Amino acid sequence: MLYFSTEALTRFPEITAVFFRIFEPLRLMDGWQIAKAFLDIAVVSYVIYRLILLAKGRRAWWILIGLGVFFVLQLISEAAGLLALNWILKQVTPVAPIAIIVLFYPELRELLEKVGRAEFWGAALHVTHHEDIVQVIEEVVRTAGMLSPLKTGALMVMERETGLDDVVSTGTALDAEVTSELLGTIFYNGTPLHDGAVIIRQGRIAAGGCTLPLSDSPNIAANVHMRHRAAIGVSENADAVVVVVSEETGTISLAVDGKLQRGLKPDALRQKLLEAFGRAPKPKKVSRLSLGRRDKSKEKISGKVEAPRAELAAKPVSASGGGADDSIAA
Repeated sequence: MLYFSTEALTRFPEITAVFFRIFEPLRLMDGWQIAKAFLDIAVVSYVIYRLILLAKGRRAWWILIGLGVFFVLQLISEAAGLLALNWILKQVTPVAPIAIIVLFYPELRELLEKVGRAEFWGAALHVTHHEDIVQVIEEVVRTAGMLSPLKTGALMVMERETGLDDVVSTGTALDAEVTSELLGTIFYNGTPLHDGAVIIRQGRIAAGGCTLPLSDSPNIAANVHMRHRAAIGVSENADAVVVVVSEETGTISLAVDGKLQRGLKPDALRQKLLEAFGRAPKPKKVSRLSLGRRDKSKEKISGKVEAPRAELAAKPVSASGGGADDSIAA
């Protein structure tokens, strides 16, 4: 049983004051009031937990972190006496509510929609199964290698940490297994979904026929077509990895972090996808002991080879030429 002695309470008066300040209201409350207080705390905690799940993995999450850093800087500048910095930060604070509404407009709209559909209260936390990503990468590489010689356009977006719910909502929900046969059928010319992008999430095809945001970067060359601009655009807005097959040339390209790599072969594409998802095999480390053993073995082999050559070179050669011996000595 946990108890506090009088001696302990008198030795630490500051801790004792904080302790009684926290638990004093509970002493004055009856059982029903205590139950309501715990219920209130539980509901608020659950709502905050759901808001974190909704924001985590999106751009909103990094905006929240940036806002947190902003307010921490304001507290530090005030405590440290940095008057000029603290004054500047305080001038920005009054416009923070309007900035939050502008920055979080898409997320707030989605939040209200999910609350209205009751998805907000029971949405599960998605877990990425890293053991499945290698097979998914293999199917994507196989699809690109199959469509490239046929010059069939394809746009395959592989989601990583940042969610792409806004992009998925523009297409047709599929929730299908990732196979090269299904991907080839989706991008086959003439099918209803062949013009859009396929979103691969959690090892499955989440949606097809999706519309991607186009990049407005001025650094993109004029010969980069619409499909590649869309790949660059979604890789700029999120941390997605996008595989593109050109409809004009059949070239395989990869867009990561707003950068486009063109002219990839299937093997190179596989390696880059494995690296992007942190599944590339690590290079084997060669110890000094093994290097020493290899050097000794080479010396033994070279010694065995050089000895017969020296013996043959020492033998006299006839004037007519000894054929094989002459060639070896030479």
